[in-house]
Amino acid sequence: MKAVIQRVSESSVQVNGKTVGEIGKGLMLLVGIDENDEKSDADWLVQKILNLRIFGDDEGKLNLSVTDISGEILCISQFTLMADYKKGNRPSFIKAAKPGKAVPLFDYFKEQISKSGLKTESGIFGADMKVSLVNDGPVTIVMDSVTKA
Repeated sequence: MKAVIQRVSESSVQVNGKTVGEIGKGLMLLVGIDENDEKSDADWLVQKILNLRIFGDDEGKLNLSVTDISGEILCISQFTLMADYKKGNRPSFIKAAKPGKAVPLFDYFKEQISKSGLKTESGIFGADMKVSLVNDGPVTIVMDSVTKA
């Protein structure tokens, strides 16, 4: 499971011109699910994300987590994170989990994030989404549950 974590001052997602999720200060997450991912991958990512110290403290040092600042979280499913681009110029998405596996695992991921008590919103799995954000910093981090990096 991969996540692109972006520290934002605001973010929103629209489907068919209608806003389906929006947050203020916090994290916008792009989440990709591999065919071999399990709940343990989601659990690892959730704990790392909720405790990731990427918000400034009173001295401006990155010492606070989204939990510490009572931030908000917007989760967006993003199968293209699983792209294999080694051969040719057209990426292959064969390693991305099929919807039958990906939807329940993405829902589980969102559920675990929301257990933090933080406002948690999301896009619509599989929809054509228009994502807007104001990247704060910018601070962008990529995590992978398989490599634990």
